Amino acid sequence: MMSEITDINWLATIVGFVLAFGLGMIWFSPKMFGTKWAEGVGLDPEGPKKPPAAAMTAQTVGTFLLAWTVGVTAANDALLTIILFTLTMVVLAGASGFFTGKSAYARHTEGGYMLAMVVIMIISHGIF
Repeated sequence: MMSEITDINWLATIVGFVLAFGLGMIWFSPKMFGTKWAEGVGLDPEGPKKPPAAAMTAQTVGTFLLAWTVGVTAANDALLTIILFTLTMVVLAGASGFFTGKSAYARHTEGGYMLAMVVIMIISHGIF
């Protein structure tokens, strides 16, 4: 258990976290997929009047946990594990999107972002 903390390349983990989180700001912006995604999930395409603190906090924590998970799998040479984990997350998020009535565009936008986050995090470990 301790090796899952000490053997991690924390520089690569933090860089991957920051880049993946930053990508989300771009990914869900009006210039990329944000406007049509917002419509697909039933939100105002203009965005909220003030930033949704709870949502941003949850996204920050979740992105860090994902970066840590990628770090653990990288430290243990378990690339297949993170690939299977990521595909599982994407499928389950898509299933949730079906249940909640999200549009196909919204489901694909969210799934694509999950895949892109993990790719960035894996590349970060490859570089650092």
